[in-house]
Amino acid sequence: MRWGIVVVLVFTKFLSFGQNATDIIPVLGPVPKKPNKSEMDLGDLTKSLLKGMNRPILPEKGKKVYFNFLPLSLNPPGGGDALITSTQAGFYLGSHDSTHLSTATFAPYWNFGSQFGLPLRANIWLDKNKGLIDGDIRFLFYPQYTWGLGNGKNESQKLLVHYTYLRTYLTAYKSILPYLYLGIGFSMDYHIHISSPDSSLAIYSGYSYGTGEGSNSISLSPNINFLFDERNTRSKTMPFSYLHFIYRQNLVKNIGISSNWSSMYIDIRRYLPLGRKSSKQNLLAFRSFFWNVFGRSTPYLDLPSLGWDPYERSGRGIEQNRYRGKALWYFESEYRKDLTDNGLLGFVVFANINSALVPESGNFETFHPAFGAGLRFKISKITHTNLAVDYALSQTYSGFWLALGEAF
Repeated sequence: MRWGIVVVLVFTKFLSFGQNATDIIPVLGPVPKKPNKSEMDLGDLTKSLLKGMNRPILPEKGKKVYFNFLPLSLNPPGGGDALITSTQAGFYLGSHDSTHLSTATFAPYWNFGSQFGLPLRANIWLDKNKGLIDGDIRFLFYPQYTWGLGNGKNESQKLLVHYTYLRTYLTAYKSILPYLYLGIGFSMDYHIHISSPDSSLAIYSGYSYGTGEGSNSISLSPNINFLFDERNTRSKTMPFSYLHFIYRQNLVKNIGISSNWSSMYIDIRRYLPLGRKSSKQNLLAFRSFFWNVFGRSTPYLDLPSLGWDPYERSGRGIEQNRYRGKALWYFESEYRKDLTDNGLLGFVVFANINSALVPESGNFETFHPAFGAGLRFKISKITHTNLAVDYALSQTYSGFWLALGEAF
């Protein structure tokens, strides 16, 4: 059953109809080199209103760094409210005509109590797109609910787990063919003082690795990546695709905090423009990923879990961490359309479904759907960043998701 889903996922790459959340860091991916002259963002709108006109403001000539700043509040995992400030810098390391825009985003949050986070994300394109450096560094004090493995527990049986989390993911990519990159990287996941005030996580989950009261778990892993990304074409009429493959091998063995294990993650996306050529966005987007670990001793908090994929943008309509297992399958579709010719305002409708491997049977037995809709407000036409405001629901949960950039 598990490998059958992999076959379906790979087939999805070629399917062309005849041819989350709390993380406000944009998804990896290049953006168009220059904004269309008719495009507007919220900064243009503000300037236009102040000047008594309603037209786009052209980018400043010679400007090399572009900043976005966004304060907002939301409901973080684990409950409560949080204040977030997001600062994004966009810049070029080469000619605008031959090099993608690089971005760096810092988005600290705090819930005025015990929960806070300091995430930094960087996506640096080298001159003429000869290489890419991708970095994800986070320090989180992160109480969060868990429901054990598979699908066995209902919503009310959740357990709150406290821990401090330090993540460092760094990958360097080199172009080997048009749109295709080979990457070598290093990943560290360090969970510190894992504890629960209500019950033993080991007894609750029935899992003995990385669940001891007050324990730590660390995973140190070199990884190999293949990235194929056509999204920069931004064609109004032709389909384009994305594929990301990651294999990581943990190096920490038998030193009391973790053991030998490995993982495979494959993420495939397809984008199908609709209708005749137009300045408006009008497309269908599809995403499917399969995430699997190998070895018996993967730490509990490093197991595949909904909303904890590399970019933490899966599972709108379902709580982050709700489903966890030694393998996770996910599929999502979304319709995106601009409401205005200048791209200032748009909307999306979407649906997703997921399943975690059941430990007793080793199969995917139950599938969990969710769906929703949202609005898009253009924050920056230079970095082509939208403020996404989505409402999504499933059988057991509903809520709003705020993010910078699309979910995928």
